[in-house]
Order: sequence, then C-alpha cells, then structure tokens
Amino acid sequence: MDCVNKKPCPCTAADCSRHGRCCDCLAHHLEREALPACCFLPEVEKTFDRSMARFVKMYQEK
Repeated sequence: MDCVNKKPCPCTAADCSRHGRCCDCLAHHLEREALPACCFLPEVEKTFDRSMARFVKMYQEK
C-alpha cells in the first residue's frame, strides 16, 4: 500500500519522522487516542491538541 500523501501534509510539525506518511501518522495518533493534523481546522491544528475530545469540540463549536 502506498502510504505517502499525494497532497501537502497540513501538519505544522515538519520535523516529525511521519510527516507526509499518512498510514504511519494515523497509526501513531490512534495508538494515543488522538487524530492526525489533517482531521483538524488549521487554527485548531496549530494548538497541537489532537485529542479526540478536541475534535468533537471543534465540530460542536461550528
């Protein structure tokens, strides 16, 4: 399976070893009960709070 993202990765942690490697990134975050940057609005992603609770809150605020 090709796990390299075809679009620019929206994650602001450019020094991350998983940057642009979607499968690795998703597995990493799910192990921590979190979601990757691409699941969040840019202003929320910049807070580095990638918890599932923050994801839910983000959509409740809309």
